[in-house]
Amino acid sequence: MKKIQIAPSVLAADMLDIGADVRRAAESGADMLHLDVMDGVYVPNISFGFDVIKSIRGAVSIPLDVHMMTVRPDKYIDRLADIGANGVTIHEYTCDNTRAALEAIKARGMCCALAIKPKEDAELIAPYADILDMVLIMTVEPGFGGQKFMADMMPKLDRVRQILADAGNDADIEVDGGINGDNASICVDHGANILVAGTYLFKADDMKAKCDSLRLL
Repeated sequence: MKKIQIAPSVLAADMLDIGADVRRAAESGADMLHLDVMDGVYVPNISFGFDVIKSIRGAVSIPLDVHMMTVRPDKYIDRLADIGANGVTIHEYTCDNTRAALEAIKARGMCCALAIKPKEDAELIAPYADILDMVLIMTVEPGFGGQKFMADMMPKLDRVRQILADAGNDADIEVDGGINGDNASICVDHGANILVAGTYLFKADDMKAKCDSLRLL
């Protein structure tokens, strides 16, 4: 079984004191930070851009897991690499050539990943199962933090793991959306090994205790 990794979602951080909050996450034992980049086009919200990511990179040394909820994320691969992203997740149908985009991410030394939204089928990853470093399964509709976890996504995790296994790929499976101490174990039971949690961690009085409890699942 893969080691459980914890990825606090910066979308839930205090944007007036984001530096202190991301350092608190790193000091609490987070394995990486999850950064949702939203353009207001692909999803109905706008979050933050490259300058914020660069500043976060300067504040912490743990990996930055960047989820591009944008149109044409392939246009920004080099820039993301240059400002210190360690992994880039894209969505199908946002690039002219998804495989080429994934290969470009890998070529810059970053983890390449594909996200699956709740209304999308697990089979979406099949054409890329041989090259993916990670699959992100959304357990809420993307665009806003603080939504309720969708337990009916769990069979999708099982299918994704099978598709990857059939391709001889032991890639990571990440889940994001409403993850907390009550439902994280269900995700782990269905094959997830990277847990993205926003409000549950950043709003906690003791973030380290919350991280530790998730990692021990």
